[in-house]
Amino acid sequence: MAASQPIFLFLALAALTATISAHNITDILSGLPEYSVYNGYLSQTKVADDINSRQTITVLVLSNAAMSALAAKHPLSVIKKALSLLVLLDYYDPPKLHQLSKGTTLSTTLYQTTGNAPGNLGFVNITDIQGGKVGFGSAAPGSKLDSSYTKSVKQIPYNVSVLEISAPIIAPGMLTAPGPSASDVNITAALEKAGCKTFASLITTNGVKKTYESALEKGLTIFAPNDEAFKAPGLPDFSKLSNAEIVSLLLYHARAGYTPLGTLKTTKDPLTTLATNGAGKYELKVTTAGDEVTLHTGVDASRVADTVLDSTPLAIFTVGSVLLPTELFGKSPSPAPAPVPTTSPSPAPVLAPSPVGVSPAPATASPPAPPTDTPGGAPTDAPSHDSENSTSDNAAGHVNASALVAVLVTVISSFVLSQMPV
Repeated sequence: MAASQPIFLFLALAALTATISAHNITDILSGLPEYSVYNGYLSQTKVADDINSRQTITVLVLSNAAMSALAAKHPLSVIKKALSLLVLLDYYDPPKLHQLSKGTTLSTTLYQTTGNAPGNLGFVNITDIQGGKVGFGSAAPGSKLDSSYTKSVKQIPYNVSVLEISAPIIAPGMLTAPGPSASDVNITAALEKAGCKTFASLITTNGVKKTYESALEKGLTIFAPNDEAFKAPGLPDFSKLSNAEIVSLLLYHARAGYTPLGTLKTTKDPLTTLATNGAGKYELKVTTAGDEVTLHTGVDASRVADTVLDSTPLAIFTVGSVLLPTELFGKSPSPAPAPVPTTSPSPAPVLAPSPVGVSPAPATASPPAPPTDTPGGAPTDAPSHDSENSTSDNAAGHVNASALVAVLVTVISSFVLSQMPV
């Protein structure tokens, strides 16, 4: 048993020292000037944040000429939809493209997750065509394969694949039905429809709606408590607040700038709000667990429940509780002290025989399934693929958790040394 301990700890140490990384699509493309226009629109539309928040993904990129032709004719809201349709929620490298089951497949895209894609408009048809070519098109019935695979740009195996295609993939109606412009949006109507009638009434009667509307042209994000949030037990008595404090509370529920859910998921720094009037004042902290995003005020926390509207430059979310800033309601209360036990004598309890306890055996954890082998060997007449797949090249676009690994290595190494004979 003693001899096996160093081996076990060595294996654990080896597992912990594996690189913990996450891709960054803008960093990956930053050194490739032929995709600078595409990369710029990924940042403007915040699609880059959605890409970076996911672990297994394929990004279909467009050359500067192809991207410029698309962007010249359409507003930013339409460009965002088109870019979202070019992000596949699966990993495809060049060999896999040529080894599709039955020669064709439908792949889910980021556009499908927005809730704005009716039917199967959020899916992309990928077909291996004779002669080594691979075609891409909308999955909508009757759609053509208007785009084709050109070359490989970058692969970080089973994490992110970047492939160039010849033209954008356009779902029917995507270009002819742009999202509403900022001036067309009725904020209160959208809030009322989403079950936030109390909040909509408050921003209207206190004049905050006008502040929201004036910020809308440059971008606005609203965190609206639903009607149930205003009925929650223990909620402060807002009638005791002054008019100025009520306005600050309502401004605290919005921030300047377009901040969609994907951006919230990758946010590390505190968020300023429309109520922010100095460094560290009226800010929100964001935490993420999987797909769940939580806002922290310092007094309480509230989960981002639903997306009411996501149309550049406006994002509206519902939240599960009223956001209470520390500037108005102080710090989060400390738990009440436990009651002091009474010291009066009590009859001695009759001790029952102690049962013989049998601890349940711990469940044996199943080992993770190994990744599926990527089929090898594309046809010889397939388009070129200048993939940068070496481990040294894959350092670009990674964020290494070296500090965490260093701490864990130190702890385990100390334990190993303590078990060795003197």
